[in-house]
Amino acid sequence: MKTSFTLQTRGPACHEFTRDVAAWLRAAGAVEGVLTLFVRHTSCSLLIQENADPDVQRDLLNWLDRIAPPADDPAMHYLTHRAEGPDDMPAHLKAAILPVSLSIPVSGGRMVLGTWQGIYLVEHRRQPHRREVTARFRPD
Repeated sequence: MKTSFTLQTRGPACHEFTRDVAAWLRAAGAVEGVLTLFVRHTSCSLLIQENADPDVQRDLLNWLDRIAPPADDPAMHYLTHRAEGPDDMPAHLKAAILPVSLSIPVSGGRMVLGTWQGIYLVEHRRQPHRREVTARFRPD
């Protein structure tokens, strides 16, 4: 079973789509197996992260900006790839350290996530984007 999820972004943010994935699994009749998610872009990421306190997402985004600020920051003078603006290469750097795919066990028709875990698309670019996440469920 496979599908895709489309997420519209509006700048750097963590976009939770756990409920959408859970609803698809229920509708598809998934019971036992493994769910794989893959984002088809090089300037955003996927992440399983805490979904109870929004400070976690804010702190994560702030940390990412500290380790990879925009290319017009003096600390990033060595970057040459700036084809789509000063956030272009830093977005690729952030995507290089965060995952672009996730594997999640499914048991009893539900994802085996912790109490406070959610699935996020992490947008690294400033401009709005339409992001596609491919999902595939493989039964045991």
